[in-house]
Order: sequence, then C-alpha cells, then structure tokens
Amino acid sequence: MNTKAYFGKFGGQFVPETVMFALDELEAAYENIAKTAEFKAELDDLLKNYVGRPSPLYHAKRLSEHYGHEIYLKREDLNHTGAHKINNALAQALLAKKMGKKKVLAETGAGQHGVATATAAALLGLECDVYMGATDVERQQLNAFRMQLLGARVVSVEDGLKTLKEATTAAIQAWVNEIESAFYVIGSAVGPHPYPRIVRDFQSIIGRETKAQLKEYGVHPDYVIACVGGGSNAIGIFSAFLGDADVNLIGVEAAGLGADTPYHAATLTKGRTGIIHGMKTIVLQDEYGMIEPVHSISAGLDYPGVGPEHAHLHESKRAAYYGVTDDECINALYLTSRLEGIIPAIESSHALAYLEKLCPNLTKKSVIVVNVSGRGDKDINTVMSYEKGKIYG
Repeated sequence: MNTKAYFGKFGGQFVPETVMFALDELEAAYENIAKTAEFKAELDDLLKNYVGRPSPLYHAKRLSEHYGHEIYLKREDLNHTGAHKINNALAQALLAKKMGKKKVLAETGAGQHGVATATAAALLGLECDVYMGATDVERQQLNAFRMQLLGARVVSVEDGLKTLKEATTAAIQAWVNEIESAFYVIGSAVGPHPYPRIVRDFQSIIGRETKAQLKEYGVHPDYVIACVGGGSNAIGIFSAFLGDADVNLIGVEAAGLGADTPYHAATLTKGRTGIIHGMKTIVLQDEYGMIEPVHSISAGLDYPGVGPEHAHLHESKRAAYYGVTDDECINALYLTSRLEGIIPAIESSHALAYLEKLCPNLTKKSVIVVNVSGRGDKDINTVMSYEKGKIYG
C-alpha cells in the first residue's frame, strides 16, 4: 500500500486504470515542479500582487462583545474572486501550464471554485471547462455568468440531484476522455491521491498566515472554526495548528433541515466509511451502500462525502465536527452583516453559526478564530428568497 496516499485508513486511489497514469504524472509534476524555488516564487508573487494576500485577520469587536469572547475572522472573503478557492485554483492552473497542458477542467457547487479556475485560466492563457449541476447553475446564476465572462465554458449537468456530486462525476468523466491534454483542477481536499495533499498544501497558506497574525496580536487561539463540505478551507486553516494540542479544531457541516431528517449534508455526523470520487472516506450512504441524496441551502457544502484527511481527524478525534442547520446559518449571516458590516458566504455562515452553540458553554474567556472562507455577494438572491423549511437542492 502507498502509505503516502492515506491519512490513517482514509484516502487511496480508487480509480480506473486509465486514470492512474495521469495521477502518477501529477504526483511527479507536483514533486518536481511545484516544490521548486522558482515555482514557489512565481506563485507567491501572484498570491501577493494578483490575489491580494495576505488576507487580514480581523478582530471582530462587536461580535466579541455579543458573544463575550474574543472573536477573530480570517478574511478569505477579501481575496480576488471572493473566496479561498483562488489559492488552490491558481496554484493548480500554474502547475498545469508548467506541465504543458492546454486546458483545465473543474467542478463547482457554489461557483466560487469555478470562478477561481476560470480566472486562473484567463490569466494563464488556458482553455477552461467548468462542470456545474443544473440546480446550482440556477441558484448561482451570477457565478455561472462570471465564468462565461472570463472565457470558460459552463457545462450544466442534468443528472441526479443536479448538484456538486453530479458535477464532480461529470468532470471526472470528461477528464478521462481528455486525459492526455487536460488537467483536472479539483476544488476541494477530495478525490484520489495526490489531490487531497496537493489541495491542502496549496490552501495551507491560510493557516500559516493566521498563526503569524495571531502572534502579531499577541494572542493564542483556543478554537479554530471552519465550515466543511469537501473541506479545503478547513484543512487549509487547520493544517498550521494540527501539532498544537491546546488548539481545538472545529469543522461545521451543513445539517440542512436537521441531521435527523433526510434533508442534510452532515457527512461526518451521519456517514460511514465508503468510496466516492476515487477516495476511501466517510460517505452518506444507505444500507445497501448507495450514495444518499444531500440537502443544504449552501451549494458549496451539499456534498455526500468529505476529504479523507477530515475523515481521519474525525476518527482520531483531533478535530470535532458538528452540524448547523439552514436556519441557524441564515441567522448568523444576518448577525455578522449587521454587527460587523461583513456579509459572509452561506458556506462561511455555517462556521459563524457555531459560535451560537459554542460560546454559551465556555467556562473561561476564549480566543476563537473563524475562517470566513468567502463573501456573500453570490448568495444574495438565496438569502432574499429564504424560507425556513424549504428544500434547497
């Protein structure tokens, strides 16, 4: 067994033989190109002068007053394109160009990864196809148009629930068909090895910056909170604190209408070990092992699996994972908007909503960092038309 491909018992490469050579090619390119000083310098320059990094760590004084604890927000929403997704998409697209690929493929749910990939492709002169479930195209029309404006072809996927799982399946199938010339830019810390490690490494800049910025404030975190669908923003910020046993890591999943109803995407809360999209991880499945349908108001969190490193952190109890409902998420979005003048993405609002559950139960004043993984511009229509108990996706 390739131990590098696993986090504990999770991970691996559960793919057709036709894909194996591309994964081997990718792993070799990552080791031989992406780890060179030249590549890192070029990427760092783009992250600074194009993306706008470092993103601020903001002491949210009014939220802190509201909850009675010191709340710090990692402002990934201020990145170019509006989310953490650009960190990874830009890095993978740059690697694709160095490998001589002419085209990039991507899947997207909320549209932020699609926009980030289309942005990187435009910058680097690459063709770009983005696969997006038809339900998500409808609820994220603004992002779908942004991708087209950037020169990408948006492929609307009509299968199944027409959301992120189906978009990912379609993107993988398209990649198999064009595997010689195309590079698959995976948007989260999921998929077959080496993707979960590559995405974590490219997103780890979030955690490294956060740790350095906390030192500048002269404080040490007690809790680090991030939303989890596939889990790239969460593993990005968690990665810097994994060795700090006194820092509690909390991932927040989409509990939809409630984790005890059929309408949720709380994978680590309700799932069990299985195979999805080329990896062994924790999956929402029925008694026969069939992938269950998922629901969330968030197009970016309604995924029936989770990154294998999160599955391992959950099983080893290094991180704790909890569900937040659609309604709790929307309440947190309103609260953050009105207290701090920051409109967070629906995905990020799940993380912010967990403050409501955590803070009243803390026995001492704590320092809490929340990763605001994206901004809410893309979600305004959903928030405007939100109805409690409505089925989204």
